[in-house]
Amino acid sequence: MQKPNIRPKPVKAISLADQVENNLIEYLNNNNLKAGDPLPKETELAEYLGVSRNVVREALSRLRMLGMIESKKRKGMVLSEPDLLSGVERVLYPNILSEESMKDIFELRLVLEVGMADLIFARLTEESIKSLEDIANREARDPGTNKLKTRLKYEISFHSKLYEMTGNNTLKRFQSMLLPVFNYMMEVESTLEHKPESGKISHFDLIETLKTGTPSNFRKNMREHLTPHYDRL
Repeated sequence: MQKPNIRPKPVKAISLADQVENNLIEYLNNNNLKAGDPLPKETELAEYLGVSRNVVREALSRLRMLGMIESKKRKGMVLSEPDLLSGVERVLYPNILSEESMKDIFELRLVLEVGMADLIFARLTEESIKSLEDIANREARDPGTNKLKTRLKYEISFHSKLYEMTGNNTLKRFQSMLLPVFNYMMEVESTLEHKPESGKISHFDLIETLKTGTPSNFRKNMREHLTPHYDRL
């Protein structure tokens, strides 16, 4: 009987610092440590893990860069709540990302804006509606010598306000991180031979939906508003 031609997977070589980093993360999880709890000293960790202090120091440095630990006076190293988006913020620049990555990130923005209707309606106020109306009215009155820049300016203002209206700090911060990608993709669209037309649903239509509609209506209209971008997918 012929044996199946299945090859074993190659073994990945990982450094001692990688192993110590993984072990430390596992240690933090298994011991249910919380932000502010102290960690063992470098010497204790080195002895327990059977490696040099230099290796432990390198692994701890990586965790510090991730925001998982910090040094406190009279406490030594303690566990800290990591900033989930800080690493992404440092690298989210169009000039160092591939075209495919930029496209993926832009698509994520489309999904977020269609999907955040329930949060917006849950925290909707008359003041926020007034802010959106002010943006839409300024857009309508702006002659705009450069159509792309004018469109981009008000798209950013209007949609930034929508993110703010969700009341979700992570969403608001994520939106600001996406701005360079948004600018880049809008410029790409401006160079296309067949430029996408504007969606049938305007900013004024979206405002009216917020006043009289439902989250379901808003999702549907936001999807229509973003149709030019979805058509490029």
